[in-house]
Amino acid sequence: MQYTKVIFKLTPDNEINREILTAYLSELDFESFDESETSLNAFYPKEKVSTVDIQGILSNIPFEVSFQQEEMPDINWNEEWEKNYFKPLLIGQECLIRAPFHKEYPKAKYEIIIEPNMAFGTGNHETTSLMIEHISELNLDGQTVLDMGCGTGILGIFAAMRGCKEVTGIDIDSWAFESVVENCRLNKISNMEAMIGDASLLGQKKFDLIFANIQKNIILQDIEKYVSVLNEDGVLIVSGFYRDDLEDIIGKASELYLRKLTIKEKNNWIACSFEK
Repeated sequence: MQYTKVIFKLTPDNEINREILTAYLSELDFESFDESETSLNAFYPKEKVSTVDIQGILSNIPFEVSFQQEEMPDINWNEEWEKNYFKPLLIGQECLIRAPFHKEYPKAKYEIIIEPNMAFGTGNHETTSLMIEHISELNLDGQTVLDMGCGTGILGIFAAMRGCKEVTGIDIDSWAFESVVENCRLNKISNMEAMIGDASLLGQKKFDLIFANIQKNIILQDIEKYVSVLNEDGVLIVSGFYRDDLEDIIGKASELYLRKLTIKEKNNWIACSFEK
């Protein structure tokens, strides 16, 4: 697949502004981000994002941002990520995430094989590892799980490995559906179903555990729907937002009579769990 690279120059250029810009750009169909000393770079499959889309996002940014685009060569991205980015990742000393092409990696109780899609959803982002840390602390035996914004399916696959009864993964992108199907095959997971869509797909089916590693505005918009399909005493784990956003998330959860359980933080990113 051919990708387009967008190079963003920020003024002033600092870590906080790069994090803010990344959060805004995540609303579009970018599949990964990386950084250089002088820019923040974003990648998307050709024709998935338009210049108008980018300009619309940048109009909301409270600092100056310029950008330019360049077409990337149609190369084997697995090989590129193997050489440069996607390395075997051990989370919490018991969950290993690796790609099929990795030959050397540490042993772990749970080994998740992920076919990388521009390294999006490979566990390298702080929010994914925070979610996995939360999931590691729960008893999932016989539980029904909903993974909203499932991406590559990594969280649902981990839940299945830890004994849950069944998993439903929902994402708005077709590539996510394809990734979940492929990654379930690689990990011999037969009890996870992938669906293309958003929270409007939620109906009468109830869940014991819900993951939503998405983005603050989507969480605030859809959390009431999540709660409506969460069983009594069920657990909701949310991530994809910064510490400065935590008060808004907790406030909305409190309005819905959710009890805050645990907060985890890494590099200013937050994951928080609630009980109904």
